[in-house]
Amino acid sequence: MINIVLVEPEIPANTGNIARTCAATNSRLHLIKPLGFSISEKAVRRAGLDYWHLLDLHVYENLDDFFEKNPSADVWLATTKAPRHYAEANFNNNCYLFFGKETAGLPLSFREQYADRCIRIPMNAQARSLNLSNSVAVLTYEALRQQNFPHLLGEGEMKTN
Repeated sequence: MINIVLVEPEIPANTGNIARTCAATNSRLHLIKPLGFSISEKAVRRAGLDYWHLLDLHVYENLDDFFEKNPSADVWLATTKAPRHYAEANFNNNCYLFFGKETAGLPLSFREQYADRCIRIPMNAQARSLNLSNSVAVLTYEALRQQNFPHLLGEGEMKTN
């Protein structure tokens, strides 16, 4: 199972889109506080997140709390500052893909601690970054592709001869 970890997400629509990606891919969603929005049942319902019940959701007070509860996490940090791109990573089953808040990314000290686990999505040098929910989708599907899309293949409705 892929684990998506959002560190201090700020924009509810991004987290909603990411939650939908997690629901569609059977991935776990981990949220590290502080959050820039409410995830109460009322707030989630008002935002139209009718797939929220499909999530395996975990919320933590901070990064220390996360690592206390997940001490042997196989971590990968998504950052525009990484020297290597995501296709150079080998994503194992049960890996944890970390993404930082929209306005600042992941904390420098965290990136330095896991410098060998930092990866980026290749893009035009003049572009600052992709939208957070797009970045999560790209890396989630790459990790799933490397694992041959466990429990997701099925058959489409169009049959080939």
